[in-house]
Amino acid sequence: MTARILDGKQIASEIRAEIARDVAALLEAGGPRPGLAAVLVGDNPASEVYVRNKQRACERAGIDSRLHRLDAAAGDARLLELIEQLNADPTVHGILVQLPLPRGFEERAVLDAVDPLKDVDAFSPENVGLLVQGRPRFLPCTPHGVIQLLHRCQIPVAGRHAVVVGRSEIVGKPMALLLAARDGTCGPEACNATVTLAHSRSENLAEIVRSADIVVAAVGRPQMIRGEMLKPGCTVIDVGINRVGDALVGDVHFEEAAQVAGAITPVPGGVGPLTIAMLLSNTLASARKAVNS
Repeated sequence: MTARILDGKQIASEIRAEIARDVAALLEAGGPRPGLAAVLVGDNPASEVYVRNKQRACERAGIDSRLHRLDAAAGDARLLELIEQLNADPTVHGILVQLPLPRGFEERAVLDAVDPLKDVDAFSPENVGLLVQGRPRFLPCTPHGVIQLLHRCQIPVAGRHAVVVGRSEIVGKPMALLLAARDGTCGPEACNATVTLAHSRSENLAEIVRSADIVVAAVGRPQMIRGEMLKPGCTVIDVGINRVGDALVGDVHFEEAAQVAGAITPVPGGVGPLTIAMLLSNTLASARKAVNS
């Protein structure tokens, strides 16, 4: 068996085109141009690439993109002051603090300082709580991107067994919530799964994964999910991105998994582009909420 490759780049391109049309319609109706402010602290090369990609995507979609740089030695006080200024700026609808922050910064305190109405990453306790209650203000970007990918690739979710490997606050936990939800942005057929949340310390992990119709790998360990751990014909969504030597690899051993799975995302070019697309979607949603507030 050779798995169908799920093209995240193509799906993300479709979503960005839809967002661009919606931004143009908002402006034509007299609404504000959505504005996303990115905050980059230090000079992490990977973060530089991520922020540059987000800026380009914003420009193509008609979203105002602003980059605020701080030196790694700036300290929490200066960073919190900048966030306070962005919170008060009516032309900024979304605030993105690029992670990871350099050593010495209080990451949780920084993320908590972002106005929940502008928290387009959906990291704030208020927005996480709304998500848990099933009435989200914003959907976490990577998990929402996975739901969009499954829906647009016509992969059934409702009633299926989904195993999420990884319990992070950014991907694993919210991914489980979205898969198990009663309804969502793509309708009830793109959720209502029976969900198992597993992790690197789960006993009999291989057996748990082998029971899944849908596997979402977000554990942060290169090529941890091997081909023999998969049910033939399952769908594999690889959220991981790890540098091994000069190569970028996911949390799934792609070559092995592709011989067993029915469908699989590549790394890179799978989930990553969708994360950016859903960030733009949240920024547009925030601008719309500002009009109606």
